[in-house]
Amino acid sequence: MRRVRYESTGGPLFLEDTPVPEPGPGELLVRCEAIGVTLPVVRKVTETAEPIPLGGEIAGEVVAVGAAVTRFGAGDRVTGLCFGHGYADFALLHEAMASPVPETASAVDAVALVRSGLVALGALAAAHPEPGESALVTAAASGVDHLAVQLARIRGASRVVAAVSDPGKAPFVRSLGADEVIAYADESWGEPVDYALDAVGGDLLTPAIGALAPGGRLVAYSSGGGTIQAYDLLVGAKSVIGFQMARIARGRPELYERWRQELWALFAEGALRPAVHGEFALEDAAKAHAVIESRGNLGKVVLRT
Repeated sequence: MRRVRYESTGGPLFLEDTPVPEPGPGELLVRCEAIGVTLPVVRKVTETAEPIPLGGEIAGEVVAVGAAVTRFGAGDRVTGLCFGHGYADFALLHEAMASPVPETASAVDAVALVRSGLVALGALAAAHPEPGESALVTAAASGVDHLAVQLARIRGASRVVAAVSDPGKAPFVRSLGADEVIAYADESWGEPVDYALDAVGGDLLTPAIGALAPGGRLVAYSSGGGTIQAYDLLVGAKSVIGFQMARIARGRPELYERWRQELWALFAEGALRPAVHGEFALEDAAKAHAVIESRGNLGKVVLRT
């Protein structure tokens, strides 16, 4: 089978031929049809000292199962988060991380919706939004947060402000339901909001906190780091909440499953529309990464086998 890997930090991505893996206990062997490209994986390629397996969201057909697998069998269509080599024709997926793909959805729909939607929905839940409150969503055109814009509205936000790196993304995020669009470089971020969902971090934390109304909440779920000044929180009695999807998946599987079901239900109703920026062949993984690195994507970037 074909698999994408690299040999050194920031080094080129290339295809290699390797044997199809065997599923171990609790694992599914999936013939990958679609693979979601994420910013954390792109960052690991450019930042980690040693090469890592290129994992992430996969969707496809189960072709074999390991011992103790009870929920899936050969022929089932699944999606889930692969922690090993996911940029490949075949990948191993632990049963606990797998969920079925409805017959009415494609593999591309699945990788654009489920994992990104879980993060967006989880971050939104962490903000404890009340109907009628106003929301700010950073990285609003990204694979995760273009869904967060929609989910904030679905959960009752009266006003949704989308923050983007490039003003040219404004028509896209407005088409998702954003009432206002601001660019990161803007001097003013408009009227204060009740809560903010931040997937950028770094230097954007300060203006995001500044955009909060008194008593406002910032949910931080970025891998980009950053520093928050305590004084910025004290003024206005604002708060910051950290959110990590893995903690929910490991510690609250029933909530994780409920969120997955909610996402598929919203998709089936047409209320939640995952957008795909582009589909790239497996051998063009480097081009897909370049789109993410340039922050040029409008929605999800997907690899196809």
